[in-house]
Amino acid sequence: MAKPSTDPAATRALALAGELRVLIGQLKRRLREEARAGDLTASQLSVLGRLEREGPATVTSLAQAESVRPQSMGATIAALEKIGLVRGEAHPTDGRQTLLSLTPACHAWIKVSRAAREDWLAHAIQAHLAPAEQKQLASAVKLLKRLVDQ
Repeated sequence: MAKPSTDPAATRALALAGELRVLIGQLKRRLREEARAGDLTASQLSVLGRLEREGPATVTSLAQAESVRPQSMGATIAALEKIGLVRGEAHPTDGRQTLLSLTPACHAWIKVSRAAREDWLAHAIQAHLAPAEQKQLASAVKLLKRLVDQ
């Protein structure tokens, strides 16, 4: 086990990291509520997000990326196909596989969902933060971007 640091700066950074992790988790859950995801599971939302970011994929590649068995991913995809958010087409180079992509309805749902989350957050910022605090928040966002981009 590592010896606890006696460096005050390291102790402050560790405490800040813990607070930030918890706060980001709370913000993420609140934004998810505002998205009105309905009855979609976390796994289904994750797959939709991956297909949006990375483009069409096979069940096998999605299963690997999500660290689940292909059978489990197949069930997730079947549910998404049933509600019209995902569609499959023959793979262009391997006829044995199906290439999955988001439907136009899913793209529209994502757009509306994203707008709802951003609208809630914008209203919360305006309602609960003074103009000077909004500037502080903008500075904090720049710092967070630097952490992510490292």
